[in-house]
Amino acid sequence: MPASPTPKSSTLKALAAISALTALLGACQNRAPATTGSLYPTDYRARHPIALTDAGRSLDVFVTGTGHIDPRQAADIDAFFVDFRRYGRGTLVLDMPRGVAPAMGAAVERTGAAIRRMSAEGGLAPGQLVVTSYAVATPTLVAPLRLSFQRMEAKVAGQCGLWPQDLGVGDAAFNGRNEAHWNFGCSTQSNIAAQVADPIDLVRGRPEGRIDTVRRTKNIEKLRTGNDPSIPWRQDGKADVKSQVSQ
Repeated sequence: MPASPTPKSSTLKALAAISALTALLGACQNRAPATTGSLYPTDYRARHPIALTDAGRSLDVFVTGTGHIDPRQAADIDAFFVDFRRYGRGTLVLDMPRGVAPAMGAAVERTGAAIRRMSAEGGLAPGQLVVTSYAVATPTLVAPLRLSFQRMEAKVAGQCGLWPQDLGVGDAAFNGRNEAHWNFGCSTQSNIAAQVADPIDLVRGRPEGRIDTVRRTKNIEKLRTGNDPSIPWRQDGKADVKSQVSQ
């Protein structure tokens, strides 16, 4: 006859069964992710978020010759007017230098008149350009005429170049966690914010544009007749580059 189980072996089997059941229940339990004990967010996008702020943009127009606008500065002014009409808020301010050398006074006035004339030709309403003046500290130095306006810009909310944690052996706890330092990713976020033409693109995408019905109809007709609807790409009068690549 088989020997009856001893009380000690029965207890061990019961404990093993309870441990296995506990492990199974623990595997099904939803647990929060373990924290690393970091003093700041580990994601660089959370440490250095891009925010939309109001900022000023300005353009210095220097007096050349007897007060005319040279082609280089005329192109800069035209581009500045385009940005103002597209993104500007409020009015466009023209600051005229006050207290310049007597020989430069007439040239400054003629330059200001040329800028006002260009603003009217560029489509700005008379009330959109406000003319003010600023005092010149040193009359012998070049004092430009300054155009400025307010617009929305994308910038990193915090300041780059901060190092609250020691990257060397001085902070063993930080090194043991193997985390990115605080300044990591700040320059990348700043470059992205500076390259965005319209800051609203960081908030939401743009709607789809209008469909080119003529182009779509031609492509459908080519597909129905077994022709390739793509546009041939030629370079320096040579054969179709696309066909050469496909070979």
